Amino acid sequence: MMSDRPTPAPARLWRDRRFLLLLALGFSCGAPLPLAAGQVLRQWFTESGLSLAAIGLTALIGLAYANKFLWSPALDALPAPLRLGQRRGWLLPIQALLACAILGIAATDPTTGATATVTLAVLVAFLSASQDIVVDAWRIEMLGEDEEAQAYGLAAYVWGYRLALLAAGAGTLLAVQFIGWSGAYAAAAALMLPGLVATLLGRDGRRVAGDVIGWRARLRGSVLEPFLEFTRRPAWIAILLFIALFKLGEALAGVMTTPFYRALGFTREDVATVATIFGMVAVLAGALAGGWLVGRIGVARALVLTGLGQMLSNLMYVALDRAGHSMPMLWAQVGVENFTDGLADAAFLTYLAGLTNRSFTATQYALLSSLAAVPLRTLGASAGVLAQALSWTPFFLLTTAAALPAMAIMLWLLRRHPPEPRGANT
Repeated sequence: MMSDRPTPAPARLWRDRRFLLLLALGFSCGAPLPLAAGQVLRQWFTESGLSLAAIGLTALIGLAYANKFLWSPALDALPAPLRLGQRRGWLLPIQALLACAILGIAATDPTTGATATVTLAVLVAFLSASQDIVVDAWRIEMLGEDEEAQAYGLAAYVWGYRLALLAAGAGTLLAVQFIGWSGAYAAAAALMLPGLVATLLGRDGRRVAGDVIGWRARLRGSVLEPFLEFTRRPAWIAILLFIALFKLGEALAGVMTTPFYRALGFTREDVATVATIFGMVAVLAGALAGGWLVGRIGVARALVLTGLGQMLSNLMYVALDRAGHSMPMLWAQVGVENFTDGLADAAFLTYLAGLTNRSFTATQYALLSSLAAVPLRTLGASAGVLAQALSWTPFFLLTTAAALPAMAIMLWLLRRHPPEPRGANT
C-alpha cells in the first residue's frame, strides 16, 4: 500500500526492480567479450602454439562492436521473432544463440582447427554486439525521461558488465586448470543465464514508433531517418566531434598500460592483483558515484567535472613513472585512473542516452556509442609508436593534452546547446 509521504529519491530509486534487471542484463552483455575478442581466447591460442601473427589477427574479431550501427536499424524496424515486445522479442533469441555459439567454441580445438574456433568467435562477437544494441535501447526506453533514473540505471548496468568481465575473464582462466579449455568454455556459456532470466522477467519500455507502410517507407524510417533526424539538430557536427574525441586521451594511455607496468618492473601478479581486481572495484565505485553525481547536479555539470577528472588522472602515470617500482604509487595510480574513468563513463553515457530520439533508440545509440569507440580502434593504434619516440613521461603528458580538444568542444556545446533534462528527444 502506498504511503502518502514521498520516499527520498535515492531510496526510491534503489528499490526499483528495473535496476536489478539492468544489473543482470549488463552481466549478460559483458560475459561474451573476453571469450570471443579478449584475453581468454588469446590465451587459449597462445597455449595452442599459434603464431604471434595469427594471435594478433584476433583483434579483428572485435570489429563487430565498432560497427554495430550498421545493422542496428534492422533491430529497430523489423518485427521481433518472438511476441514479447520489440526489445525482449529480439533479445531472448539472441541470448539463446549466444549461449549455443559459446558452447560451439567449446567443441573446437585451435591446435588442429583454428579456423572453426575463429569462425564461431566472430559469430559470438556479432551476436554479442547485437545484444548490446537491443539492451542499450531497452535500457533507455525502460527508464524513460527521468535523468536521475537513467544515471542510476546505467550504474547498475556497468556494475553487471564489469562483474561479467571478471567472471568470464579470470573465472574462465582459473577453471581451465581443473576442467580444460573445452570444459571452461562450456561452463562460461552458463554466464548467459542471468540475462535470459532478466529478459523473461522484464517488460518493454515505452517506445515511440510511427506507422510505416511498405518496404520503401520502412527503409527510410529505419535507416535514413535516424541519421537525417540527427543532422537537423543544432551543432550536430560539434556533438559528433565531442563524442569521437572524449575518450582519446584515455584510449592512447590505455593501450600502453601493460608495457608501461612491465617496463617499471611490476610482475604479472602485481598487475593482476592491483590493475585487474582493484582496478575493477575502483571503476565500479566510480560508476556508482557518477550515477549519483548526475542525479544530484545534472548531466551538464557532471560532464564538466568528470571530464576534467578523467583528463587530469593521466598525470598519475607521470607520477608513477617518476616513482619507479613503487607499489603504493601503483595502487594510487590504478585507483585514481579507474575511479575517474568510472565517473566519466556514467556522465558520458547518460549524455549519449539523452541524445537519442526515442523513435530510433537502437539505431542512434548504436551510432553514437560506436563513434565513441573510434579512438580505441583507430588512433589508439599509434600509441606504441608515440611512446617509443617520446619516452613514458612525455607520452603520458601528451595523452593528458589529447583530452583538451574534447573539453573545449564540450564547454562550447554546454554553453550554447545544453542538454535538455527531460523529454526533448521523444
